[in-house]
Amino acid sequence: MSEENTVKKEAAAPAARTADSRPARPTREGGRPERPQRRGPGGRGGKFQRRRKFCKFCADTSLNIDHKDPVLLGQFISERSKIIPSRVTSTCAKHQRQLTTAIKRARVLALLSFTPLHNK
Repeated sequence: MSEENTVKKEAAAPAARTADSRPARPTREGGRPERPQRRGPGGRGGKFQRRRKFCKFCADTSLNIDHKDPVLLGQFISERSKIIPSRVTSTCAKHQRQLTTAIKRARVLALLSFTPLHNK
């Protein structure tokens, strides 16, 4: 009986693959291909060129950041009443600090909402 069990186990077990039984990978002539060269910023080489971001308040000196102007400050608040970061709005660090302070003051004066539920 022990011989029958070993024969059944061998038949039931799939044949183990060895390293030699694997199909060979196709090889390229001359080794690996060279990587394409970068063509400017971004490395894509297309016709699109990213515009450089600039601070809205540095460009137009007549704009003042005032906590009593909710229309201007509302441009820098998301729909969930979060302050949008400067990397998105492209404001410089100086004006981003002034914006943050003005938004917080406008919220205390109830000119802007703290949460979306306060809009009603």
